Amino acid sequence: MSMTVASSKHDARAIGSVSIGAQLKSIRVKSDLTLREAANLTTLAPSTLSKIENEQISPTFAVMQKLAAGLNIELPQLFTKPTVTQATGRRDVTLKEQGNYQLTSTYEHELLSTQFSHKKMMPYKCRVHARSFDEFGEWVRHSGEEYMLVLEGEVQLMTEFYEPVNLVEGDSVYYDAMMGHVLISVSENDAQILWVTAK
Repeated sequence: MSMTVASSKHDARAIGSVSIGAQLKSIRVKSDLTLREAANLTTLAPSTLSKIENEQISPTFAVMQKLAAGLNIELPQLFTKPTVTQATGRRDVTLKEQGNYQLTSTYEHELLSTQFSHKKMMPYKCRVHARSFDEFGEWVRHSGEEYMLVLEGEVQLMTEFYEPVNLVEGDSVYYDAMMGHVLISVSENDAQILWVTAK
């Protein structure tokens, strides 16, 4: 059905083939509103709403304004179909201590969920061997943002724009990974953390 929106007797413009009635009914049902409840909110007669939903009449611009205000939605929602996204069904299980281990002089990484390429985030556990900034020689920085959760022990996060902060088991931090940063253990044993790097 080609819908025409009229803001006055002298101004009418086509907005394309849409089903405002179906959109209106979908919005009303999702809001768990009866026809009468929606009518009360929009100050329109239930019979008018019913006729709009069943494509028996075309709402004027003024009526659509009442619908949007009463249902607490943006006006374009009445004539814009919602985007339907398709689930990819991707899943990757990593059993305990079955990740891909990579050892460096400062960290021992266990990369998790390694079956998939082109991931939007990279999760990995890390045992922190480093005890001072000198072991790195310079700031670590890379693209993306990073989330870190302390699993065991105590760490100190040093960043170029903030004072160092000590974090213990259960503490977490989210930061811009382009900002220079290094992480060291300050507990007796090497601390273990969960890192998630997002692209």
